[in-house]
Amino acid sequence: MISRSVLGSGRTARLQTLVAATVVTGLMTMSMAGSDWPAYRGPLGNGHSKDKIQTSWPDKGPKVLWKVASPGGFSSFVVADNRAFCLELRPVEGADQEVLVARDAATGSEIWTQALGVFQAQRGGDDGTSGNRGGDGPRSTPTIHGDKVYTLSVHLVLQCFEAATGKEVWKRDLIREHSGRNITWGNAASPLIVGDLVLVGGGGVGQSLIAFNRMTGVAEWKSFDELITHATPVVAEIHGQQQVLFFVQSGVLSIQPETGVELWRYKFPFNISSAASPVVAGDLVYCSAGYKVGAGAARVVRNGDIWSATEIYRFRGDQPLANHWSTPVLVKGHLYGMFQFKEYGDGPVKCVDVLTGKVEWEKPGFGPGNVIAVNHQILALSDAGELVLIEATPSAYQELARAKVLEGKCWTTPVVAGSRIFARSTQEAVCLEVVPQSAQR
Repeated sequence: MISRSVLGSGRTARLQTLVAATVVTGLMTMSMAGSDWPAYRGPLGNGHSKDKIQTSWPDKGPKVLWKVASPGGFSSFVVADNRAFCLELRPVEGADQEVLVARDAATGSEIWTQALGVFQAQRGGDDGTSGNRGGDGPRSTPTIHGDKVYTLSVHLVLQCFEAATGKEVWKRDLIREHSGRNITWGNAASPLIVGDLVLVGGGGVGQSLIAFNRMTGVAEWKSFDELITHATPVVAEIHGQQQVLFFVQSGVLSIQPETGVELWRYKFPFNISSAASPVVAGDLVYCSAGYKVGAGAARVVRNGDIWSATEIYRFRGDQPLANHWSTPVLVKGHLYGMFQFKEYGDGPVKCVDVLTGKVEWEKPGFGPGNVIAVNHQILALSDAGELVLIEATPSAYQELARAKVLEGKCWTTPVVAGSRIFARSTQEAVCLEVVPQSAQR
């Protein structure tokens, strides 16, 4: 069943606003120093990289700078100060544990490791194609801020480490200290840092969302009685107000990060797992989930201190717009990503008009991997380990380059930092050199 509101004659103006918002976001990203990717889905949490990369690849694929074993789970890389971090599943003291691994970004060599605790999956982990199953393990991605790196384990333990040495700075167990309530398959959300705060979900009644001081680990505020999903919260500016959007089981909840004060809500159904993060497009917020939930978008309105969110379209079911755990990226008013549910090996990449939910084109053969935007092009990692560079245009699917780069199941997000691609599967990790032709000598 599909229900949509009539957008009317204001659509052109809305589209212009969305394009302008995309340009502003790009300029904000370009103004940031360095070529780091310090958090899940990039510096701004929107899946955009500021770097330019090589768009024509050799037949054998881009140059491999390094490839190493990287066992277990679905943690993506974060990269800063020539260090690359991810979570792996390794045997420690006779048990499989989540392990934070720090590598030299240029060589792949290990700098240090830190065990985070025994990994006990609550369910599953063996889904995939018949020839590409297994590899269960950590679900979340570390976050880097300054000289610290932060992790949130599958069992809702939040930790802070020195990025250079791996020395633990502080640790908070949300289950034990905040009456935490975990979710099926365990936590998959990554820590979100806004200013001097680390924001996470997973606490109990009256403290389900918590903001910790990033230097000391002291809880600065805690509030709400919400049940978490697997989705990582996102920070955005809507109508001039910075806010954090948590995709909880009751829907999208927007708060002021400094105080935890609620701004607005968008009621959205939950069934088993919501794992893709919301996408902000101007004053419009898009969200989606699998398990027959589907997708919807709400327009956010501000009248002084009064906020509201009104749904403008809703698609129920696993077609055409379900996003299982793959968050799409927004480029010039269109969403690009893996719109599918459990279509392992075969699911499509789609281009979708964010204002209407209309599918402009789709291309099968990717499975539930992930995408990012690189200089207004789309870099997709299929669940079988193929990297594909796609032109970000709603006119038609235009493939620019393709290479098989990994073995194992790839439910992770590829990363671009400093004209290098970092990617991993449940078996191995790779770093590729993709310096654009104009920069080569």
